[in-house]
Amino acid sequence: MQPFLAHPFDSDRLHEECGVFGVIGVADAANFVALGLHALQHRGQEAGGIVAHDPEQGFNSAHRFGYVRDNFTKQGVMETLPGSLAIGHVRYSTAGTKAATAIRDVQPFFGEFAMGGCAVAHNGNITNAMALRRELIERGSIFQSSSDSECIIHLMARSIQRNIPERMKDALRRVEGAFSVIAMTRTKLIGVRDPLGVRPLVLGRLGDEGFALASETCALDIIGARFEREIDPGEMVVISKGEVESSRPFGPSRGRFCIFEHVYFSRPDSIIGGRSVYETRRQIGVELAREAPVAADLVCPVPDSGTPAAIGYAHESGIPFGMGIIRNQYMGRTFIEPTEQIRNMGVRLKLNVNRALVAGKRVVLVDDSVVRGTTSRKIKDMILDAGAAEVHFRIASPPTAWPCFYGVDTPDREKLLAAQMTEAEMREWIGVDSLSFVSLDGLYRAAGEAGGRNKAQPQYCDACFSGDYPVAPFDQLERGFRMKPESETGHVDHAAE
Repeated sequence: MQPFLAHPFDSDRLHEECGVFGVIGVADAANFVALGLHALQHRGQEAGGIVAHDPEQGFNSAHRFGYVRDNFTKQGVMETLPGSLAIGHVRYSTAGTKAATAIRDVQPFFGEFAMGGCAVAHNGNITNAMALRRELIERGSIFQSSSDSECIIHLMARSIQRNIPERMKDALRRVEGAFSVIAMTRTKLIGVRDPLGVRPLVLGRLGDEGFALASETCALDIIGARFEREIDPGEMVVISKGEVESSRPFGPSRGRFCIFEHVYFSRPDSIIGGRSVYETRRQIGVELAREAPVAADLVCPVPDSGTPAAIGYAHESGIPFGMGIIRNQYMGRTFIEPTEQIRNMGVRLKLNVNRALVAGKRVVLVDDSVVRGTTSRKIKDMILDAGAAEVHFRIASPPTAWPCFYGVDTPDREKLLAAQMTEAEMREWIGVDSLSFVSLDGLYRAAGEAGGRNKAQPQYCDACFSGDYPVAPFDQLERGFRMKPESETGHVDHAAE
């Protein structure tokens, strides 16, 4: 089966590269993992994998292209994954490797060590992977995939520590960037977050002795697990025999969680930092209405990610809320576009305007972000074609002007509209009556930071908006990427404390 074809609507969105899920202490753990991955499908739609362990049959794995529902709901597949311990991964590949994706690139990865096997699933991006890969190959390592995550397995193999958790600590101390890792041995489930905690990882309780690790709380909900807590930045947990052992392999650290998880990546029914993602997105709309009011007749979300912010904007502004755009729920990413005529339909295949509602109205369109801007132009044309009198865009994030190197599929900087144009130029290029983005301080307020962004020590990773990278992207700098000068970011301490 070939990798998914990107749909025009999806290509103008930022994408999380993956989601991870693991379960220990329950019969048929792989079935629970399949359910958890289904709940995390929004984090990666290209491929998925599950590794399970059974004392009699050892480690077994299955890796497939496509959706979880099309692969890991089949009895024949799930019967090959017995045992009370399993981990899984859903993948959305980076922009540079989509066409060349092979099944060997699909996680979890597995390694056999002297003290037993270990499978590893990784959410995030290793920013010094190229340097590590060169070093490991020079020292004799043979890589099987193009994924940066495979470096973790090779670093573990070269560690002199006597057990797998200690080898993992050794390996991850060499790694830079963002990582939330779930791993499994024959008897243990392991979870680790990088010192900055850029990517999410949560712990849940399942029955009397079962535990689950997941990228988001919504994946715990689907299997009936009770949310216990978030794994802290820089923390490792090792779970076995109904007990959780915690350690801090990287020393003290101060978190810089990805703020775009609040804006777009996480499901709205998840909880982050004790706060509802839905409520944060609704509050972004409130901030937008305060910062960028406009005389209009209708507030309309660009579905589905713009809906909570549109509700907040409508409530705060007093302008009626309406579903002026309807999404075709059955338009999947596997759609084959056989003709130029069909390709030119683009967004219309996925979205359709509610003409009876928008005709003659001054419409406020609320969307989560503007990346290349191509989709925004098409949606504007659709609204005007349906008879709208005016179109005003309100964006529930600041301008996306810098690429992410911490586990998000972001275009190169020259392809980001906000990196090439001012806000006024973007408004003119998109062709709308007005265009406003929520401010960075407004976004922070919506996320629960009443005082806004602390410029000296930002509470979140917001590099895609500010150009303030908490960890220098070593591989990208080697390739010629130019970071914003530190004097312009206002951030005086990039290191974890």
